[in-house]
Amino acid sequence: IVFVLHLKKYMIAIKNMQFTRLYKVNGYLKEFNFRKSNSSNEGKVSVDTIDDRGNRIIFFMEKIDATWKLVTPEVPAWVVGQETNLHEAIEEGLSGK
Repeated sequence: IVFVLHLKKYMIAIKNMQFTRLYKVNGYLKEFNFRKSNSSNEGKVSVDTIDDRGNRIIFFMEKIDATWKLVTPEVPAWVVGQETNLHEAIEEGLSGK
């Protein structure tokens, strides 16, 4: 998705990043949805998934010292256990893979 803003003589394109990855967690496939309002390596990425009861869990990740880290407090332990996979998914998403 690309939004285009026209400002006098200049045109600015804001690219939104949005993708989904599946990971096996505790024997079940979990879908993680990623969203970022621009394609730069800076800023936060919104991630959401559901728990075993179908409740939506929304959290944010931010790049700290070259690694995407969870910055939302009180996420379930099984989400924390996926932090490395989530980091790799964001890096792939930003690179367009």
